[in-house]
Amino acid sequence: MFAKVNSMGLFGLNAFAVDVEIAVSKGLPRFEIVGLADTAVQESRERIKAALYACGIVFPTNSAVINLAPADLRKNGSMHDLAIFTAILAALGRVQVPADAAVIGEVSLNGDVRRVNGVLPMVLKAKEQGIRTMFVPIENAREAAVVDGVTVYGVPDTKALLSHLEGDALLTPIGHIGLEESPHEMVPDFADVHGQGAAKYALELAAAGGHNALLIGPPGSGKSMLAKRVPGILPALTFAESIETTQIHSVAGLLDAEHPLVTVRPFRSPHHTISSAGLAGGGTIPHPGEISLAHNGLLFLDELAEFDRRTLEILRQPLEDRTVTISRAAGTIRYPCSIMLVAAMNPCPCGYLGHPTRKCTCGQRAAANYLNRVSGPLLDRFDLHIEAAPVSFDDLSSTKKEESSAEIRKRVAAARAIQTERFKGTGITCNARITPDKLAHFCPMTDSAKNLLKAVFEKLGLSARAYDRLLKVARTSADLRGLEVIGEAQIAEAVQYRTLDRKYWQTADA
Repeated sequence: MFAKVNSMGLFGLNAFAVDVEIAVSKGLPRFEIVGLADTAVQESRERIKAALYACGIVFPTNSAVINLAPADLRKNGSMHDLAIFTAILAALGRVQVPADAAVIGEVSLNGDVRRVNGVLPMVLKAKEQGIRTMFVPIENAREAAVVDGVTVYGVPDTKALLSHLEGDALLTPIGHIGLEESPHEMVPDFADVHGQGAAKYALELAAAGGHNALLIGPPGSGKSMLAKRVPGILPALTFAESIETTQIHSVAGLLDAEHPLVTVRPFRSPHHTISSAGLAGGGTIPHPGEISLAHNGLLFLDELAEFDRRTLEILRQPLEDRTVTISRAAGTIRYPCSIMLVAAMNPCPCGYLGHPTRKCTCGQRAAANYLNRVSGPLLDRFDLHIEAAPVSFDDLSSTKKEESSAEIRKRVAAARAIQTERFKGTGITCNARITPDKLAHFCPMTDSAKNLLKAVFEKLGLSARAYDRLLKVARTSADLRGLEVIGEAQIAEAVQYRTLDRKYWQTADA
């Protein structure tokens, strides 16, 4: 007896089709799984046997061989349990499985079907392969239903699947899950922050162009408070961005069963003790790290100088390439990481270097060692260096109503709308993503602006990367004002956000 059932496999974000083949023949009783299966797949034999008994089905006493094809790709995890169970039913002549259907899920000893990670990328790949019907665990059903054009059945247990395939009690398909309005109410509001008008505007500028920003200031100046409110002024996710982000969170097992689609831009804030693998991703089967989990959203690194320097250096290439590449013996995985990076740090261990009223107690060497934990190349990747000055008593005690995140978000959305129209058909999503070959085309300047930029470049000795980022910030400043051509004022504004490295780092080295 022979039967074949479609399933799906996953390595990182790379899904692939798996044919679950079974051959039952005369011979000594055995149950073998071949096809480069790992330990978790091999252990499915005992789970499937118990699940068959739970359905009142006697496991074949003949020789049964399960082949997971293609045999040259490693199969990981428990996601093939339900497909193997279904293939055995088909080999016994109990059910007929449609050729355009695929089965994914883990089987428990009592026949319950448990959720698995990575269902969304597997269903997307299945659709490409011509699959039109998916049987997935009931907890993954809404996640799978995000994919339009595929009929999704949520399977609570093996008895329900058996009854459906036999035609006795049909399962109800899950309706398509679309993108809902992103709720901003859950994000802290800028209206709660008193004072810090200059820093608020700088973060508005960063959000409008998707720029990386570094906040520097003494303890208690509100750096973390400001950064945690940035997600509330970012534009809403598009459906394509939502699908991309949801796939990564699906692989990481972070999705909510009831609300599986990620509709709010991610905000990730790892502790400074995080390892390199935790930040960039890793493991025997590499899982996405914090960089990738923040894809299409914001990664906030508080107390930047407290992070291990080697861990921070991992950020340099992903910030440029927008992808993280992890190589293992089993293969290479690429996770996207198109992020907006916001970091905050004190200027020295005590926090009062450059403070207008309090004296720094660290000493020049201690301050220099502290600041040098952030390397020059990494510092160069921040488009804006923002100083969070000490907040005065008058600001804190003021009853004046501060501007809300909703009001700021309107201006950010207007600037992003200009960029969306400008970059239509180019694959560029915001000013921070402008490629070097298109910089001159998208960033026209007046003659006076060009002369100012030349003078600044020569006086400050800027790198080519700093030049590009300065021009992109000026482009965003012009967009916030509805200007097509970058003027001298926009260049001057962008330049003032590239000076704190000279104030603090050179002061500490002096």
